[in-house]
Amino acid sequence: AAGMAAEDEAELNLLECRVCFERYGPGGQRRPRNLPCGHVLCRGCVGALGGPDRRRLECPFCRRACGSAETSDCLPLLQLLEVLSSGGGSIPSALAKSGGGTAGPAPAGLGLRLSLGGWGSLVNPTGVAACRRSGRLAVAHDGKKRIHVFEPSGSCLQRFGERGEAGSDIKYPLDVTVTSDGHVVVTDGGDRSVKAFDFEGRGVLAVQEGFRLPWGLDATAESEVILTDSKAGALYRLTADFQKGKLKKCQMIRSQLISPRGVAVSQTSGAIVVIEHLKTQAPNNSSSRVKIFSAEMDLVGQMDSFGLNLVFPSKIYATAVAFDREGRVIVTDVCSQAVICLGKPEEFPIFNPLISHGLSYPVGLTYMANNSLVVLDSGDHSIKIYSST
Repeated sequence: AAGMAAEDEAELNLLECRVCFERYGPGGQRRPRNLPCGHVLCRGCVGALGGPDRRRLECPFCRRACGSAETSDCLPLLQLLEVLSSGGGSIPSALAKSGGGTAGPAPAGLGLRLSLGGWGSLVNPTGVAACRRSGRLAVAHDGKKRIHVFEPSGSCLQRFGERGEAGSDIKYPLDVTVTSDGHVVVTDGGDRSVKAFDFEGRGVLAVQEGFRLPWGLDATAESEVILTDSKAGALYRLTADFQKGKLKKCQMIRSQLISPRGVAVSQTSGAIVVIEHLKTQAPNNSSSRVKIFSAEMDLVGQMDSFGLNLVFPSKIYATAVAFDREGRVIVTDVCSQAVICLGKPEEFPIFNPLISHGLSYPVGLTYMANNSLVVLDSGDHSIKIYSST
């Protein structure tokens, strides 16, 4: 029991401001804010530390000075609060309770091979993608340079995408993908655009096309980009000549979705899977729904949190999604801090936990060319790479 108590303690500390020790909340003075150094305080403490003129403050932990205009909402903590308020207040170790899933043959066990990043190197990361040719990993996060590119070995190769106002700067990256022709494409929630860079970090294209809030994206085998617009409830296919920096076509391929965020496209069948975020009638209660479309955009399967409850004794709140090499749908679940396989579209959904411990807030997911599974954990600001044992 001592171990459990310590875990609960750690979770409570994560959810309270370390200056006033009040629990964070979604609004008002308790809203969590990032400082540029990566430490998090509540809005009230940011105001108090800023003094009467509110212009400059010094981080109480590392003493780095910043302007109060440089602080930003801490999205992972806000999302965590949203999930906890809908799940009853604590992060359930649901997988431990359920004894794992029974459906479907389990893929070979996955072992943690490498962990990259960590606090200070990455700040509140939001998206991860792998280049299928070079094996490089691109990560979007809230640091000074928004995109970090890692070699497959784990060394950091490149940092680019300054936080700023210029055309090729990135205000607030929400997701990232890498095309097979070696371009890094980012959704920027700050100015509602999609921006493409080469691996050296040169901006080659910025697309605004009337997006309301472009969120998730994934590249097809032909280097097209499938993109969700969370506010418009739409799915787009974007075709561009990235070498020349020319947009050819941006076509809406599906509308009337509900807050679609995570998206993945199968490299073999062209099927597309989207995660919708549903708000229910009950205040603060939200759930997610996974929808699969064929390459021709016919709906072939869907599964919401309630349906999954029938298969699995815990609420599932899916944040990221990917297809594995065999065309199975894999999701991250922040409620049970797990990565779960939901099976192929035609057998959807089975329930098969792939990783059920060692993650604290998994928000991103991708497969590398060597079939390693990459999980982005914004709970400890790291990238965790798993391979079959």
